[in-house]
Amino acid sequence: MNEQHPQHNSGPEQPGNDANPEREANRENEPTPTPRIYVACLSAYNNGYLHGVWLDAARDADDIHTDIQAMLATSPMHRPDQGEIAEEFAIHDYDDFGTVQIHEYDSISLVARIARGVAEHGYAFAAWADVHESDPELFDHFETAYLGRYDSLQDYADQLIDDLGYQSELDTHVPANLRPYVRIDTEALARDLYLEGDINAYETGDGGVWLFDERA
Repeated sequence: MNEQHPQHNSGPEQPGNDANPEREANRENEPTPTPRIYVACLSAYNNGYLHGVWLDAARDADDIHTDIQAMLATSPMHRPDQGEIAEEFAIHDYDDFGTVQIHEYDSISLVARIARGVAEHGYAFAAWADVHESDPELFDHFETAYLGRYDSLQDYADQLIDDLGYQSELDTHVPANLRPYVRIDTEALARDLYLEGDINAYETGDGGVWLFDERA
């Protein structure tokens, strides 16, 4: 997906995201993720020991670091009396982060930031973070950019036309005998919104899409 998009909008103005009841209903129906990371002592690992701990990642980074230090302090390679201090660690596994990938040497502050977003907003945040991984500052735009989960981009276009009252205008002003021949081409509208970069769609994995307004 492109991350640089034109700022114009040739399509219909879209309603604010804060008043999107379908988005809120979709969130209520989604499972609540509990992102975790497995952090291992590198000194132990390099010497043939498996020593690490699973940690709740949706916390303040300082709290995670405290738990990591506690894990390192119990490492078989941590022998202060012999001048050997276990200090290095790496993320060797992770769970419940959705589509976003966590790397071995990602900073704990970045991982915690992603995990808190996923825990608060669901797997849609993971998709947003995955696409904008190179610019974490965009993580903060999720709330204004997220439009909701839909079965398809056309379903969103159908709702958009209805929310803006265009369908009602047609019903009111077009004579009944002409109504079967007059319609708004929401399939074309959905395609144009996507091609112009106004809307980005990310597959949910269950046949639907998460939609984001990239102009937010």
